[in-house]
Amino acid sequence: MTEYDNIPEIAMRWHRVGKQVALATVIETWGSSPRPVGAQLVIGSDGEFQGSVSGGCVEGAVVLEAQEALLDGHVRLLTYGITDEDAFSVGLACGGTIRIMVEPIGIGQGMDISLLSELVTARATRLPVVLSVNIETWQRHLNSAFDGALSIGVRARLDSDKSGFEGEWFVAVHNPPLKMIIIGAVHIAQPLMMMARLCGYAPQLVDPRGAFASKLRFPREQIVEEWPDEALPNLELDARTAVITLTHDPKIDDAALLVALRSPVFYVGSLGSRKTHAKRVARLAEAGLSATQIARIHAPIGLDTGSKTPAEIAISIMAEVTLRLRRPSARD
Repeated sequence: MTEYDNIPEIAMRWHRVGKQVALATVIETWGSSPRPVGAQLVIGSDGEFQGSVSGGCVEGAVVLEAQEALLDGHVRLLTYGITDEDAFSVGLACGGTIRIMVEPIGIGQGMDISLLSELVTARATRLPVVLSVNIETWQRHLNSAFDGALSIGVRARLDSDKSGFEGEWFVAVHNPPLKMIIIGAVHIAQPLMMMARLCGYAPQLVDPRGAFASKLRFPREQIVEEWPDEALPNLELDARTAVITLTHDPKIDDAALLVALRSPVFYVGSLGSRKTHAKRVARLAEAGLSATQIARIHAPIGLDTGSKTPAEIAISIMAEVTLRLRRPSARD
């Protein structure tokens, strides 16, 4: 995690060493904004802070408000206009307005330490959760993605990774980091690994073939040189993971699919023509997978963009993965 990603963990660590802490969270934006809704800053009573809510434009003022909140226990709802000059300094074309919630932790109207601890634990176990705060009563709820009582709006926010308001409740989405496991150190994997990182994924390359899994071909990658059925169980296949098979070798791709299709990963895709996929379906059925499990495979892989080159094919794969992540019920 970067400094921007682990603010709840930093807040918990500071509390455990005896420091009073406050959390500042971007809850609304208008116009240009250097940081998205949900971005956070943790502030200590000694003035130390980590994270960002504005890229540097208003952090100083927020730190002062946070220190006041630690004295009186009151949550602050602050609105700041970012001038065109300040916006330009943090890489924006023009200014905007941001609204920030500053809440003391374990004091007065602020979040209870026990709730912060639950949040940190959920994040450590890669459990997708939402932390909801009522900005009139200061009630708070922590709910997992598997809570059947979640409203349609909150579930849509989880699917789209978009924190924001549902009525009087500010809903902060805490999804685990995205992962992409690519089976096959082939030519398409080279641009796909780069694109996955740019889209916020932690990509992992798996290939048992030493000739393919070479540093010469992938100089900056750590390649797992194991058979997929040995490697995948150790790579935490969950609902924030995509698995992609690219080898064209049934011994390797099928081994990966037999594991991935029995897991909760949100996307499974396999390279190959329709004829190749028909043979794959028959093999997987013979190996014991159900028709429902097999139907989860996206094959031929990627959106139909007429792709030809490895980079173009990688783009089509990334586009389909993004569609499945952001719009789970959408059709190609």
